[in-house]
Amino acid sequence: MKAQVRLTEGAEGDLLGIYRRRLTQRGPGGSDGAEALLDRITGKLEALADHPARGQVPPELETLGIRTYRQLSIPPFRAIYWPELEGAERSVTVMLIADARRDFRVLLEERLLRPRT
Repeated sequence: MKAQVRLTEGAEGDLLGIYRRRLTQRGPGGSDGAEALLDRITGKLEALADHPARGQVPPELETLGIRTYRQLSIPPFRAIYWPELEGAERSVTVMLIADARRDFRVLLEERLLRPRT
């Protein structure tokens, strides 16, 4: 049974930002353009429907004992997601997509660990 893949509002914003940056840098077309990059990222995310738990636990979270999230490498990006495999409805919630060269410890703290007020 396939899992449903969803993106949080934050992850959708990340994807839009990645697309816009690439569009500015290289334009929409070609093998290295914004459309090709968007297709590559969304294709990898959609593939999580077949194998939702395939990614490894992000090392920044594992050192804190948090093993509920997984990561998918889409060079030069990392996608952090939460596979929900219990019950009748299997799902994958993509929490964030960011350049892997960023400080993920800080990013994960801001986006996943800090309580919302």
